[in-house]
Amino acid sequence: MNSNTGLTEYPDLDPSKIPHHVAIIMDGNGRWAKKRLMNRVKGHERGMEAVRTIVRTSRKIGVSILTLYAFSTENWQRPRAEIAALMALLNRFCKTEKDEILDNNIRLEVIGQFERLPADNQKKLQHLMDLSGGNTGMVLNLALSYGGRAEIVRMVREIARKAGEGRIDPYDITSETVADHLYTKGKKDPDLMIRTSGEMRISNFLLWQLAYSELFVTDTLWPDFGKEEYIDIIRQFQKRERRFGKVP
Repeated sequence: MNSNTGLTEYPDLDPSKIPHHVAIIMDGNGRWAKKRLMNRVKGHERGMEAVRTIVRTSRKIGVSILTLYAFSTENWQRPRAEIAALMALLNRFCKTEKDEILDNNIRLEVIGQFERLPADNQKKLQHLMDLSGGNTGMVLNLALSYGGRAEIVRMVREIARKAGEGRIDPYDITSETVADHLYTKGKKDPDLMIRTSGEMRISNFLLWQLAYSELFVTDTLWPDFGKEEYIDIIRQFQKRERRFGKVP
């Protein structure tokens, strides 16, 4: 676990129960804008501020991995103008958050169909991933062009290919084998998954990895999701008894 020096601000939090891996479905940008009679893009722009707040807070309290569902495989079906605006915001994120990431010892990683992103986005993301590759404080995992079902199909194909080549015995395949062929290879599954905007579904997000995650849904729209609500969810998480199917 990371250093918990930021916990002095929250003395009621138990340092030993800080979630190692937090995953967030950042939902509600469009509805936030619509409520204010704004273009949907304005909601996405405001959502970037929430991203900065939650990244800073996670790093401060000692979260080791923060996975943000930023763009799904289904999002490619949105209007072209909105997709273009989202990709422009992604490039802006790489520019404006570079110092924040590097100064705070954060390592940027991407999960999903990276090759489907526009070439310019790939270049800027890869540059920031290369710059931050040696950082050890926290992993910021962006799920981009990500879909849980697509990830599982990719995993099955890869394992089947290796089995066909004689590199894997089908009878030796375990849960660990599967995990080693997912985008999140080498990372612990999320302890905590948060979804904003009140929707009661996981929307094709980390279907394998969320098997035993604690789930929290808040009615707050993502642009309004802030530090205090996030910390309050961490408090509630620390009160839950995680049995993983066992008797306590």
